[in-house]
Amino acid sequence: MDYQQIIDKYYPEANRLRDILITHSTLVMKRAVLVCERHPELQLNRPFLIEAAMLHDIGIYLTSAPAIHCHGTAPYLMHGPLGAQLLRAEGHEALARICERHTGTGLTAADIRRLELPLPAVDLLPETPEERIICYAALFHSKSPPLRFLTPSEVEARVARFGEVGLRTFRRWHAEME
Repeated sequence: MDYQQIIDKYYPEANRLRDILITHSTLVMKRAVLVCERHPELQLNRPFLIEAAMLHDIGIYLTSAPAIHCHGTAPYLMHGPLGAQLLRAEGHEALARICERHTGTGLTAADIRRLELPLPAVDLLPETPEERIICYAALFHSKSPPLRFLTPSEVEARVARFGEVGLRTFRRWHAEME
């Protein structure tokens, strides 16, 4: 599978949004590959991790997030499910699951209902090791200006805003993956 071909299909013009997508995705990919290299015992699918990292945010152009040059109509939180729809249409179910499950440390149907999030009220928790690694790696790099890596403490602060369960999950992942 050629992830660049998919990026080119949905982001055909050289512009700031494409730059943000590729920069963010590349940094997520580098962190995911680092986890893969540090943990050969997990027998991770390295080529799949690279594809997943590069495509996990493919749906951002469909959302409204002017600060990062997204001028679509959907709420930004929908970029995962929207990206999943795109990748399912391309015939890539496993990559679609990465898209829809990479928000924060994952979301439960109960959280979606309780917080009244603009998402389908279904569990969107990462289940496979590769899904967890992409979810984890994406937490360390913000697409918002300035584009930069976040420290583990900064990630903890962001995750903690949404509850203790997510914070515990991040801390467990961090201990396992670093």
